[in-house]
Amino acid sequence: MAFDEFLAERMTRIFKEKNISFEAKKMMGGICYLVNDKMCAGIVKNKMMARIDPELYMTALAKKGCTPMDFTGQTMQGFVFIEPEGIDMDKDLEYWIDLCLEFNPKAKSSKKKK
Repeated sequence: MAFDEFLAERMTRIFKEKNISFEAKKMMGGICYLVNDKMCAGIVKNKMMARIDPELYMTALAKKGCTPMDFTGQTMQGFVFIEPEGIDMDKDLEYWIDLCLEFNPKAKSSKKKK
């Protein structure tokens, strides 16, 4: 399953411009951006996947192009998809990345401890 490589370039550029240390990892048929070893954002096909504060979930769904993330067939609280029309402008993409980065320090790590 391919993902939107142009969107990946745009997201990578924004993370770098913000001097954010991140790891881009191919997973779930797309690419995930990990910040502090935690899933922060990603791309599935041509949609951005955003991990945001669950308290902002309903507000986020009212934004242009934002839909519940139903990757597994069930919606995941705190995760949303943003359709291409919601991130066609760099300022819109940066808005979503900023929301992801704001929540990242509060997010639980899924990294297994040794």
